[in-house]
Amino acid sequence: MNTSDFYYELPEYLIAQEPIYPRDMSRLMVLHRENGNIEHKIFKDIIDYLNPGDCLVLNNTRVIPARLFGTKEGTKSSIEFLLLTRKSKDRWEVMVRPGKKAKPGSRIIFGDGQLTAQVVDIVEGGNRIVEFIYEGVFENILDRLGNMPLPPYIKKELKDKERYQTVYSKYEGSAAAPTAGLHFTESLLNEIEKKGIKLAYITLHVGLGTFRPVKVDNIEEHRMHSEYFEITQESADLINSTKNNGNRVICVGTTSTRTIESVADDSGMICAKKGWTDIFIYPGYKFKCSDGLITNFHLPESTLMMLVSALAGKGYIMKAYEEAIREEYRFFSFGDAMFII
Repeated sequence: MNTSDFYYELPEYLIAQEPIYPRDMSRLMVLHRENGNIEHKIFKDIIDYLNPGDCLVLNNTRVIPARLFGTKEGTKSSIEFLLLTRKSKDRWEVMVRPGKKAKPGSRIIFGDGQLTAQVVDIVEGGNRIVEFIYEGVFENILDRLGNMPLPPYIKKELKDKERYQTVYSKYEGSAAAPTAGLHFTESLLNEIEKKGIKLAYITLHVGLGTFRPVKVDNIEEHRMHSEYFEITQESADLINSTKNNGNRVICVGTTSTRTIESVADDSGMICAKKGWTDIFIYPGYKFKCSDGLITNFHLPESTLMMLVSALAGKGYIMKAYEEAIREEYRFFSFGDAMFII
């Protein structure tokens, strides 16, 4: 299967530049896999499609202010860091622009010396391993100096940083938000629980590789990035009891899907676990645990397009995207939502 099979033309004006307020008033496209029907709703209507006994799986990761702007020591050269993965207490893998100015041994100064980074190594793909030097608590310094790592297609400044966090975000570590969860409000989640739907929280720290287009022609040659995840015993028990009772496990976002599919056995049962996953889900994949998916509209030729196509069928997804464009849905991180049932 070719990467180009997942391409579509998107008018630029449909790329959402800011989040909807309130969160649950974004639009919702409902895809019925059994009969191929497509419905157009508002996100808060999603409760009408959830049944008592169902379980929503939500990713409670929290985005860190991972974008830093500094200067190379001894020069006036501007350098931008994007923190990707914490390797140890003070060592991080980072994306650097421009990379040619960040050779091993180079020192980068941030915030008038409040934070210094020494480049230790260059790794595959051109990212750098850096060691940070500072006084105090790193997280506090990062909160002062860092910026939210909004995707490059969002040009408008985000005034309220919390709008790029889910209302249930808890554990810091992501370089990007699990955007399907941005549509939920606390009141909507309360209504969902009152209806008898379980909420199982997992953690997967989202890396930027999630959103990048695949650069190989044959998708089977694509190498997936790794992301850190944790599943508690409590959440595993909630998900397993849902499956045992014959009810649906519905993932909120592709990150939740990838997490539970990484640990599910052939019977659909999962276990409490923490570790790294590089699972790549594309058409032909047989889902073990996930029965449905709440997700946003994704970049063409991305691994996320391939994942939703694996769940719903590529033809059905491409038809739905054509209709979303025709109906002028808002796309990508701050855009509207799709519910595949």
